[in-house]
Amino acid sequence: MKIDFKKLIPHGIAIAVFLIITVIYFFPLFQGKGLEQHDIAQWTGMSKELTDFRNKYHTEPLWTNAMFSGMPAYQISTLYPANLMQYVNDVLFFFLPSPASYIFLALLSFYILMLVLRFDYRMGIAGAIAFAFSSYNFVIITAGHNSKAHAIALIPLVFAGIIMTYRGRLLFGGALTAIALALELYANHLQITYYLMITIMVMIIAYFIDAVIHKTWMDFIKRSAVLAVAAILGILPNYTSLAATYEYGKYSTRGPSELTEKKESTGLDKDYAFSYSYGISETFTLIIPRFHGGASVEPLSETSATYQALISNGVPMQQAKSFIQNVPLYFGNMLSTSGPPYAGAIVCFLFVAGLFLVKGKEKWWLLAATILSFMLAWGSNFLAFNEFFFYHFPGYNKFRAVSMILTIAQFTMPLLALLALKQIYDGKIAKPEIFKSLKLSFYITGGFCLLFVVLPGLFNDFSSGSDEQLKQYGWLIDAIKQDRESALRMDALRSLIFISLAFGVIWFMLKEKLKSTLAVVILAALFIIDLWTVDKRYLNDQHFTSKSKTVKPFEPSQANLQIMQDTTPGYRVMNTTVSAFNDASTSYFHRSIGGYHGAKLKRYQELIENCIAKNNMSVLDMLNTKYFIVSSNDNQPIAQTNPGASGPAWFVDTIKVVANADEELKSLDSFNPKTIAFVDKRFEPILKGFKPEHDSTASVKLTSIVSNHLVYETQTALPQFCVFSEIYYDKGWNAYIDGKKSDYVRADYVLRAMEIPAGKHTVEFKFEPEVYATGEKISLAGSLIVLLFFAVGTFMELKSSDKKTS
Repeated sequence: MKIDFKKLIPHGIAIAVFLIITVIYFFPLFQGKGLEQHDIAQWTGMSKELTDFRNKYHTEPLWTNAMFSGMPAYQISTLYPANLMQYVNDVLFFFLPSPASYIFLALLSFYILMLVLRFDYRMGIAGAIAFAFSSYNFVIITAGHNSKAHAIALIPLVFAGIIMTYRGRLLFGGALTAIALALELYANHLQITYYLMITIMVMIIAYFIDAVIHKTWMDFIKRSAVLAVAAILGILPNYTSLAATYEYGKYSTRGPSELTEKKESTGLDKDYAFSYSYGISETFTLIIPRFHGGASVEPLSETSATYQALISNGVPMQQAKSFIQNVPLYFGNMLSTSGPPYAGAIVCFLFVAGLFLVKGKEKWWLLAATILSFMLAWGSNFLAFNEFFFYHFPGYNKFRAVSMILTIAQFTMPLLALLALKQIYDGKIAKPEIFKSLKLSFYITGGFCLLFVVLPGLFNDFSSGSDEQLKQYGWLIDAIKQDRESALRMDALRSLIFISLAFGVIWFMLKEKLKSTLAVVILAALFIIDLWTVDKRYLNDQHFTSKSKTVKPFEPSQANLQIMQDTTPGYRVMNTTVSAFNDASTSYFHRSIGGYHGAKLKRYQELIENCIAKNNMSVLDMLNTKYFIVSSNDNQPIAQTNPGASGPAWFVDTIKVVANADEELKSLDSFNPKTIAFVDKRFEPILKGFKPEHDSTASVKLTSIVSNHLVYETQTALPQFCVFSEIYYDKGWNAYIDGKKSDYVRADYVLRAMEIPAGKHTVEFKFEPEVYATGEKISLAGSLIVLLFFAVGTFMELKSSDKKTS
């Protein structure tokens, strides 16, 4: 088997181009700076305890006590050493620093898809740029949604394997699909993977219809069977994380509630799931980035109407300059947004051209997936359709922020656009038909942009919900509306210019006044200029800061320092100076009542909504909230001690068995956690009618605590019922009395409790989830199988290619 290295030169050029543009865009990273990312800072806070444990004990804790009084760490920070895809992933990242690595991976992934579709390498580079530099990638990176960017980057690679398989290259296509899907799942953003699966289903339906029409359904079945095997293999390396997440998901906010008033959905609350629904007209941000103002707040220049109005109304110059750095330009349907999912004016132009020029199943599944992504992204703005999906499509109600599904259009639109360009480039379609299609596409997309250059206020008055905050300054609202109108007009003009330039380049190429190779290079340059300049609005050099600040994003306040001097084990802190249940800064320093996570335990969320949010001190006491961080008169955080905190564990004299979750939660409205415990009747077989007797000499003390192991010493004269201020989760927590495994129950809706025999005993709780131990064995075996499958597939592909060359 010989390798023709000359054939690898174009691909070397492509990789070099990808590296160069990635390094240039993220150059501050290579100067030793870090990128300020909100969600990564929050992740640093929520994972601090886990990281410290891992560094000290060199094993995975799997549970954190730092957030929401305790929760599994599977979707926070857990390493899965048996998943060997992590090493493949590092190679594909070219060992670039995060988050630059995600953009490089997106470029490489789409380029591989272009090669599978038999594109010229130059056109492959152009297509990769069109996909990777879509503004949404940069918007989410700025926000810190790294796993989302990672998962999006791998979508083209999965389709490369699927398309190769359906084109008859079963072994290598199946192997590529398996390893691509394994990498996709390793990225660990199940919502993006779920949307990917929906898109694959659309594609398979289109391929099936085509097979029936052309009577090739036997080939279709054979190739689909290969892909089914590849999908199973792709899952295996990620078995531990998937199984653990699936197990936990049933008890998280993504699972069903036991409260009768919340039986409507088996997943998220519908209003919560649809809270970030894209406005129907906002879809046009794909072609005009500021069609609805851009991000929630954007900077304006000193020539803006807002700045002039501020100065004219006597606002000091420095205040005016400060205000225009964050002007509420967005006037869409969502509560807020970090930026639009701009696909590119040229991409939209060529996408429309693809509807005329591209024939067959590829066009239809790409169009169908694009339209479906639009309709699903509209959420509550297209309610009947989306309610059907929410209630009847398996798994759909587990995810929120439905606008995220526009990531599918981010993939399908540039792909169809490049397929159109390939049709033009290959010359297999008569030129008159190409000219006709191009002109029609230009009239549609260019005409749309021109319409909003001339009449930007055609469909709206530029009002926004954020205007309510400025209602006492009518003159300022009027000025901001003028700037919103100006932003729309200028971006419409900008898109019109790029569409015209692309149309002109292709026109001159068809007229043979411009070489096709040069035309493709110019189009690639136009792609990157168009997208790069919009991307820089949302991720630019101002977002970079010193590396030390990103590594350690939180500095302790005097209140934090004061609390940290208390070495008593097991207490918790509630920070009221921040949004306690949407902020992980407190978790960086303490065991927090609050935190920042989209999938906390369902019962704990219900405890927040029904008790903690209503300042139920009995509940806060049972959670051992020893300290509150509050604002002083001069708005500085100070620590206040809660004398009523119940401590790490205590004995109660009364056990009250309740009928269901509703009664149990209602019982917490008014009770003394130190004297009574409420237990669901399902635990009666464990209690066996046990009734504790008062023992004034009984004591319980927490002697040791780490993330996944707690040790208590008890001394009682009579059998007692002990309540532990630890969150109940029986899918891993095991209780031991003097080394012997013992039963325990859930008490007071979220806590653990158990019978303690008379005498002196050592009570331990250990987090020992079977799903992790068993899963790692399956993951290792699955990883080895996938890598072997890919190695064999690659070898056979190269061998087959060598024979064809000979």
